[in-house]
Amino acid sequence: MNTSNTSIQKAGLAWLFKMAWRDLRSNVGKLFLFMSSIIIGIAAVVAIQSFGNNLTDSIDYQSKALMGADYIIDSNKPPNEVVEGIMDSLGGANSREINFASMVAFPQKDASKLVQVLGVDGKFPYYGEFETIPTTAARNYQENNGALVDATVMLQYDLKPGDSIKVGNIMLPIEGSLTSVPGRSALTSSVAPAVYIPYNQLEATGLLQKGSRVEYKFYFVAVEGQDLEVLYEAIDPRLDAEGADLDTHMDESRRLGRRYNNFGKFLNIVAFIALLLGCIGIASAVHVYIRGKLRSIAVLKCMGASRSQTFKIFLIQIAGLGGLGGLIGTLMGVALQLSAPSLLKEYLPVDVSVTISYPAIFLGLTLGIFMSVAFALLPLFRTWYVSPLSVLRVQDEVDPKIGKARMVILGIIFLFLFVFAQRILNNWQYALSFVVGLLVTFSLLYGVAKLLMWAIKKYFPTSWGFCSRQSLLNLFRPQNQTATLLLSIGVGAFLISTLYFSKDILLSKVALGDNENSPNIILLDVQSEQVADVRNTILPNNIPVLDNIPIITMRVQEINGRSVNDIRNDTTSNVGRWVLNHEFRVTYRDTLIASESIKEGNWVAKADPTSVVPISVAENFANDAKVGVGDKVTFNVQGVLIETEIGSIREVDWGRVQLNFSVLYPTGILEDAPKFHVLTTRTPSNEVSAKLQRELVSGFPNISIIDLRQILELLEGILEKISLVINFMALLSILTGVIVLIGAVRTSKYQRIKESVLLRTLGAQNRQLLKISLYEYAFLGVLGSLTGILLSLIGSFFLARFVFEEPFIPSLEPFLILLPTLTLLVVGIGLLNSRSVLRSPPLEILRSASR
Repeated sequence: MNTSNTSIQKAGLAWLFKMAWRDLRSNVGKLFLFMSSIIIGIAAVVAIQSFGNNLTDSIDYQSKALMGADYIIDSNKPPNEVVEGIMDSLGGANSREINFASMVAFPQKDASKLVQVLGVDGKFPYYGEFETIPTTAARNYQENNGALVDATVMLQYDLKPGDSIKVGNIMLPIEGSLTSVPGRSALTSSVAPAVYIPYNQLEATGLLQKGSRVEYKFYFVAVEGQDLEVLYEAIDPRLDAEGADLDTHMDESRRLGRRYNNFGKFLNIVAFIALLLGCIGIASAVHVYIRGKLRSIAVLKCMGASRSQTFKIFLIQIAGLGGLGGLIGTLMGVALQLSAPSLLKEYLPVDVSVTISYPAIFLGLTLGIFMSVAFALLPLFRTWYVSPLSVLRVQDEVDPKIGKARMVILGIIFLFLFVFAQRILNNWQYALSFVVGLLVTFSLLYGVAKLLMWAIKKYFPTSWGFCSRQSLLNLFRPQNQTATLLLSIGVGAFLISTLYFSKDILLSKVALGDNENSPNIILLDVQSEQVADVRNTILPNNIPVLDNIPIITMRVQEINGRSVNDIRNDTTSNVGRWVLNHEFRVTYRDTLIASESIKEGNWVAKADPTSVVPISVAENFANDAKVGVGDKVTFNVQGVLIETEIGSIREVDWGRVQLNFSVLYPTGILEDAPKFHVLTTRTPSNEVSAKLQRELVSGFPNISIIDLRQILELLEGILEKISLVINFMALLSILTGVIVLIGAVRTSKYQRIKESVLLRTLGAQNRQLLKISLYEYAFLGVLGSLTGILLSLIGSFFLARFVFEEPFIPSLEPFLILLPTLTLLVVGIGLLNSRSVLRSPPLEILRSASR
């Protein structure tokens, strides 16, 4: 015996691997949950990280083609002498463009459409190309004074090259259909399809009127070796002072990255949650696995194996399976990555090149080992304290108190979570907040479990029936798993419901009422002298005019007595440049609308023109202008200076499809100022809407008409595609959550088997045992899920406010769907665990449990 003990103790690493492999071969099925947790979690991480890397690389690579040039200078007004001088110093623009939204008509089809009219000269684009049918149209439309019309519009109205298009006051032949334009996504093209016409025809259209929203662009090709960052630093401040702006193709890359920022944030949160659920699944699965191996460990120690050797045998198993799971999960993630661009191609402005993302693959392969070892350490340490005498004991040992080791392991786990969260979220504040939030959630759930057991003991319902009382007694029996189960169920519910709430934050971007006072047609750029005639065109069709919103353009002249030029020249000023340079479109009214609420100060409906005017500003203006209630702002209203005082600051829901304003005047001040108008109406059907639009385009070619019904249908279609991808990614996390539930319920399987055997020996019937389990698991499922969802509600509010920066409107789905689903899962899994007890004689189960 001593010789045997000595030989085992002297065994080397090869013996440890051999023992680990022998034991693993007969226990692969028991580690299915362990492998599943790793594979699904890592598949989500690799897929999302790979797709994100591909998207970023594609945007960077195609940034010149997205802009069509190396850099542009743009403005909302014609360039003045200073801007002209700057452009001359750069060698002059290679191409010019003027663009604006307008209605155009197709006389042969008796139809009209809101489009983006773009007048271009020169050889633009210099990177990328116009794709047209026929291909010669892109080269010939300027020489032939023709038009290029968006291909979708050509199909929609059955137009052909040679047909005519009426743009304002002129008729142009359609040279060809435009299938692709640098930098325009399907969304942009569908809301306002592009119509390109020669630059020299713009004046003749008669659409470049005062008050119209016109953008002027000048395209430049950089000199070889020119540093665009240096150019930007030198030129942009000078252009800002003149109301113009410089954009380089690198700015375009960064801007597109920000446009998809919230989408990326959500997918990163999905990846983090999927991995975290996988980690919890690992801990649960290893706990169950080691629980079943305690006798084997005791036998090994009886034969002379040391604590270190038994620990290493199972550590080798876990690390090996973690590496294998990481490899499988990585391969699955790469496969998912390949499908993402095809699902999202209509939403993205670039063609995403699918390439192997080696950082994401390396992350997946290493995560498999690190996450499996880190989260398996706590249950693995039970092997360290197993006594050789355990082989002779019938009852299970109480979990050993591992003292300082437990704290060290928990520290390693939370350090791992923080490092990974920082890697995924790319922001250490977010990462720290997320990990601290999880720690608080764990603590609260554990506190709820302890409070529950205390309350049941103190207020035990002695008048209840036997099955109900026994199910409650099970919750605070010795060696109960109530805290573990509530913790696992609650955390799973917390993370999965966080996905639901986050998805709603991301997708709830468009809100439009469906009552009779909600407009579905908006008329833009209605001149003051046209208002009466436009109303007379609308009203005879039995259609109401819902709103007549006056729009006055103005600029900021002074802030608290300092001129905008002084503020621009002050290098220490942190006032937002857009506030100093922006031409504000402002309205006046005596009431707030549904998308507005007063956050600070008091709303003033009517002002006295002989005193300082109290205005209301949106939060974004107040934050960027560094002003608060009581501060003074002087506006230049087309040559007339008006001194105002911030009377209130409004919270504005910019996501609603309606006109919102950064600056809002009371009535009594701007009524006589030069203005144009926005009119809204509501048509009962598509047919009435089409008839009205034809009449308005025919009589008022300068007016732009937005049909909100078409835009909402388009947005809904796009959001459905995005939702498909989001739901699929979230499904990976939900599947991992189900695995966590299975592992959590299985942790208490062995103790429940012995209790059920004892009750059957005392005469309990299978029906009674089933009811006891049903009540207990139902109670645990409801309490754990409800607690997790309520905590998620609080956490999601902070996510919406500080991460997504969007309003939070909680969904009922977690309460109506997730709560009963998780409860049924817990009950179902729990009853399946009791199946072997109900079908076998008590003596047989006692024998198997004692082996």
